[in-house]
Amino acid sequence: MLNCIDNSGATIVECIANMRMKRHARIGDRIIVVVQKSRNLGDAGPGAGPGSVTAAKVRRGDIRHAIVVRTAKKVQRKDGMVVKFDDNACALIGKNGEPIGTRINGVVGSELRDKQWSKILSLASMHV
Repeated sequence: MLNCIDNSGATIVECIANMRMKRHARIGDRIIVVVQKSRNLGDAGPGAGPGSVTAAKVRRGDIRHAIVVRTAKKVQRKDGMVVKFDDNACALIGKNGEPIGTRINGVVGSELRDKQWSKILSLASMHV
């Protein structure tokens, strides 16, 4: 189970396949997920005015591609720094590689730059 940190409409997703064909997914890996929990259609978020309704781009049960942006497993970088996040998180993307959401909430790993996911890095508010 992973948290979905973009504004595509999903909150919790479950990984069903890793596109690398290895055992565990790392930061920057493309995975296939099933949406387990999605936001309500009427939940426009904080600061939304009365009567504002946002349509979710994904629903519960949808099968989508995603990029892992945080892992709870320790990752050692080339400069010797070890990075560990509190949770596992991902951002949903389309089959063409474009992100579904327009904003990414939270911190993402800077390993995405090495794997050519700079579009996701530009949408994120902060990267470590």
